Amino acid sequence: MFERLKAMLHLGKRPDRPLPDLDASHALGALLVKVALADHGYLFEEIEQIDRTLARAMGLDPVRAARMRAACEKLAKDGPDAATMAAHIREAVPLAQRRAAAEALWDVVHADGVTGTDEAAMVARIEEHLGLGDNALEAERLRMLDTL
Repeated sequence: MFERLKAMLHLGKRPDRPLPDLDASHALGALLVKVALADHGYLFEEIEQIDRTLARAMGLDPVRAARMRAACEKLAKDGPDAATMAAHIREAVPLAQRRAAAEALWDVVHADGVTGTDEAAMVARIEEHLGLGDNALEAERLRMLDTL
């Protein structure tokens, strides 16, 4: 029993937990975290906004949303870069949901009342990778016209 207690109160490094699977939901959560961290701060207002976004988008209660955010924090830190995550979302979800994802990213940027240039630049790059830049949207519009 004492060994188990000692292991829980370890003085060494915690055992590594595996990263969550890179599905579209976790990729979005990790991008929300990356955007919040872009200005080298991670404020309560941003964390709260991420939790609200995850709860609403995934139909989670507040506790499960916080747990998902924690998993997304690990993915944001140790997982693929933002471009890879955004590309995964682009391939997995339709345009309307990608637009909603971009709006959620901007909600995190504005959550603390200060729009940092690093955060805004990161969201602009992510929007391009999501296929939401001006050129990508024009190509999508032309593709839709061709199908009519």
